[in-house]
Amino acid sequence: MADVHEPRVRSYNMSRIRGKDTQPELVVRRFLFSNGFRFRLHDGKMPGKPDVVLKKYRNVVFVHGCFWHGHDGCRNFVVPKTRTDWWLNKINQNRQKDRECTAALALLGWKVYIIWECELKRDKKEKTLTQLVSFLQNSWK
Repeated sequence: MADVHEPRVRSYNMSRIRGKDTQPELVVRRFLFSNGFRFRLHDGKMPGKPDVVLKKYRNVVFVHGCFWHGHDGCRNFVVPKTRTDWWLNKINQNRQKDRECTAALALLGWKVYIIWECELKRDKKEKTLTQLVSFLQNSWK
């Protein structure tokens, strides 16, 4: 099956996808800040450059996009019909890197919390963010 977009349009669409300051990430950051948590963003000295670093609590938060990080069982993760092998290889490399970064952070004494993009949709957002705060509060008691 051919792509539904011209190569020029597809290239433009892909160029608009950002790695930082995504909408799900901004939702988490606004929520944390409004609840009194102070944090750093994208600390390049840490494995995987976590999206949110809460140094005071020794916690990091990753906000993963369901497609880019291969969220199993999620309706947002659909393998493209074109260049399937290339995409699967890319997504599997992302998954492997995520596992390595999580393990490295754990060895350094950091607790890792992962939020998936689909968990921040309207019907699940409140529950997800409440669980995040609970995780943060329980990790430093």
